[in-house]
Amino acid sequence: MRTRSIRAVLFAFALLILSTASFGQISISVGFGPPALPVYEQPICPGDGYIWTPGYWGWDADISDYYWVPGTWVLAPEVGYLWTPPYWGWADGGFGFHEGYWGPHIGFYGGINYGFGYFGDGFAGGRWDGGHFFYNRSVTNINVTNIHNVYNETVVNRTENRVSYSGGEGGVMARPTREQEQAAQERHIPPPAAQMQHIQAARGNPELRASANHGKPPIAATDRPGEFTGHGAVPAKQAGGEYHPPAERGGAQPRAQSGARSENGARPNPVHPNDLPAMEKPAPPNTGNAKKDQKFQQQQEKLQQKQVQERQKLQQQQEKEHQQLARQNADPVRTQQVEQRHAQQTQQLQQRHVQQQQRLQQRVAPPSRPRR
Repeated sequence: MRTRSIRAVLFAFALLILSTASFGQISISVGFGPPALPVYEQPICPGDGYIWTPGYWGWDADISDYYWVPGTWVLAPEVGYLWTPPYWGWADGGFGFHEGYWGPHIGFYGGINYGFGYFGDGFAGGRWDGGHFFYNRSVTNINVTNIHNVYNETVVNRTENRVSYSGGEGGVMARPTREQEQAAQERHIPPPAAQMQHIQAARGNPELRASANHGKPPIAATDRPGEFTGHGAVPAKQAGGEYHPPAERGGAQPRAQSGARSENGARPNPVHPNDLPAMEKPAPPNTGNAKKDQKFQQQQEKLQQKQVQERQKLQQQQEKEHQQLARQNADPVRTQQVEQRHAQQTQQLQQRHVQQQQRLQQRVAPPSRPRR
């Protein structure tokens, strides 16, 4: 078991080195590509300061299936920061997932045309000026009654390609520019708590799985993170292309390198925070005391938000160490040592979070004393 885990780690690290555009961490590698990007409309921007983050296909190793993460409007975590979308890229016989991030400049995202300003190179949907974000009305859905910091700049989208991955057979052929390489070295911020919860909610929704919707998700975009119902939830108009699950391709099986299960069904020990299972929404308490239940639920939500932020912070720290190893061309022995330390850090974090949840549960519902 330990040997398999180390081999998976070393393979993932090799993908990081060999990829032609390894600027976001490759958290997983799959043996078959994601569906094409669906066709959908952008919901109206809910307010000033929100920036569009396009939808994309994620991967759930628990069910060996892609799932759609709906596009949504997200408040920028810092003034002046922009969103570089995640993307799938072909490398060394598999499709690797490059994480998205916030930064002062747009980095490389595989040349993927996500639409709405993300046409494969940079972002044409808006810009920061004087501490305020100005929206380009020609490519974003803005209500000028509520938002006045707008401008009009015609953008020509020269391609209708809806391919969702870079490189490989049928993939988008693109390489990073010098500016995008420089952007990769800047300070990055991972998705904030609301954005992470949005991703987790998408992963837990069976209707968003590719095997269920065949590339046409019933929720393609939302006006706010995590709000999958109501007028702000937009369905896909059509799939971006035909999609056939692995079972329809003669039994082709995915090859996952992160969060995968072993042959006996057991999950390897997590190496990085992104390998941990998604946090589930706490069940509402029912002690019979409405006021006490409300207070406890608020404490649960506050604790979970704090734990999500701690996961993000550790993930970001470990990603920086990965980048340092790549720059130094570290040998496999040192790489293995670093990965073992990462695994220990991640497991300690997971144990601490479980203990925190248990202590909170005991405060609201202490164990009953045995009768005398």
